[in-house]
Amino acid sequence: MKQDTKNLYLAIILAICVIYITNSFFKTEVKNVTSNEAKIEAPQTFDVAKEIKTEELKVEEIEERDIAINKDSRITIDTKSLEGSIRLKGARIDDLALKRHTEKLDKASGSKVLLSPAKTETPYFIETGWISTNKNIKTPNSKTIWKTKSTRLTENSPVQLEWDNGQGLKFIRTISLDENYMFKINSFVENNSNEKVTIYPYGLISRYHDDSQKGRNILHQGSIGVFNSVLEEDKFSDIQDEKTLNYETKGGWFGITDKYWLTALILDKNSNTNTKVKVSAIAPNKYQTDYINSAVTIEPNATTSVNNMIFAGAKEIKLLDKYKDELNIEKFDLSIDFGWYYFLTKPFFYILDFLYNFLGNMGWAIILFAALLRLAMFPVANKSYTSMSKMKIVQPKLKALQEKYADDKVRLQQETMALYKKEKINPAAGCLPMLIQIPVFFSLYKVLYISIEIRHAPFIGWIKDLGAPDPLTISAMTNIPLPGFIDIGVWPIIMGLTMWAQQRLNPAPTNKDQANVMKFMPLFFTFMLGNFASGLVIYWTLSNLISIIQQKVIMNKLGAK
Repeated sequence: MKQDTKNLYLAIILAICVIYITNSFFKTEVKNVTSNEAKIEAPQTFDVAKEIKTEELKVEEIEERDIAINKDSRITIDTKSLEGSIRLKGARIDDLALKRHTEKLDKASGSKVLLSPAKTETPYFIETGWISTNKNIKTPNSKTIWKTKSTRLTENSPVQLEWDNGQGLKFIRTISLDENYMFKINSFVENNSNEKVTIYPYGLISRYHDDSQKGRNILHQGSIGVFNSVLEEDKFSDIQDEKTLNYETKGGWFGITDKYWLTALILDKNSNTNTKVKVSAIAPNKYQTDYINSAVTIEPNATTSVNNMIFAGAKEIKLLDKYKDELNIEKFDLSIDFGWYYFLTKPFFYILDFLYNFLGNMGWAIILFAALLRLAMFPVANKSYTSMSKMKIVQPKLKALQEKYADDKVRLQQETMALYKKEKINPAAGCLPMLIQIPVFFSLYKVLYISIEIRHAPFIGWIKDLGAPDPLTISAMTNIPLPGFIDIGVWPIIMGLTMWAQQRLNPAPTNKDQANVMKFMPLFFTFMLGNFASGLVIYWTLSNLISIIQQKVIMNKLGAK
């Protein structure tokens, strides 16, 4: 195999690899305990999971979600954005659905379920409280029955829970919720005994996850947090490998993230905190993130309090930015996997969002965005297409040189460079727009793939969800079952045709092997992008059409055929 052909194959392989591994290199480096007569000590490193004894269930104990919810007394959650309930047994937030987002594209599918009780098939819940290393001190746990006079938690009506341990300690918890996804929990402990007591604030998120919920490799799913101003991300597979991961921090936040959804515990800015991420030794698909704050020693007849914030909801970019600024949650926007090109991805979203609010349709916003991008890159593209048109004009001369100096590679190289110089052609100029488009392509792909604002956003015709692949596939039109990677939609096919048409306008490689490989590139990209978000494919198609028009005008101007 000739060396230049080898280089071409290598370049293609590397280009494919970049699409899937670019974002894995993204690492970004980027402070509420109050007490009366309370002494703060250093945090302990004992295992929170063992101390609070979270349930490890057998298969026969699993219940339907509705059955599990109705078995316990609960406080109803009903806000503009959330619906669900808080279990009074354990004061656990384990029933939550998002009103602004449906489970499926069909609105009849109901609100997107986020949290579910421990005894369901896919448990996912949040818990906060107090623990003690002194086994003689009773602290609330998952079996504690809290008392309350409230039955409903709304944006305008917080709830209060109380529990007395019978040893002189009274635990009081006030839970409030904003109109979006942020819980605020103010926990008081009254020490009415004759002895000082040392307890530790803790919090945890317990979550079931299996490989069937796995997304594309370019998207982070697993534990996530900002510790000491540094973003840390651990995929579920990493947690499986390490079993337990530990982080020490002062301030920050951490939790569990999906493509569109996030649960996060906001850490105390003034307390040293030990956090832990682990996978259950008994239930291999059960993960837990937890923290324990510095110890609080409460003197007799004194009171201490801890303020917690919990996020449980959709990763809406503007909302996360609002929380970051108004609640001073450091780098909270990075819970969205913006990727390596953060400096492009996030601005692209805001531009798209502006265009969407202007046009009223995300599909047309994407198309207008593509046109604006092409307009911004017009000078560079114009120079590139001029160079390629000139290359096409000199193709016969290049072939003549190849035939004449077929046995003298050095002389052929010299004569070829002399021809380029004479015709004032820079063969590398044609690659410049592609180099510019690579980060633009990745960034827009990220926006369309990770932004929940794109989820279930309709376009025209059969496109009802720009964040999903084109549903009008070959099998849908012909009723012929096909493997997933072959069963592509109409828009990817149109995109492939525009790529083929654009390739016909470019000068063919002088090397026959290279030319043969390049002929298959449109087909290759058609199937590679076939299962990508339809919004991205539509963008790429329009971008190709604009390039074809621009290149055709330049070719006619220069007389290239």
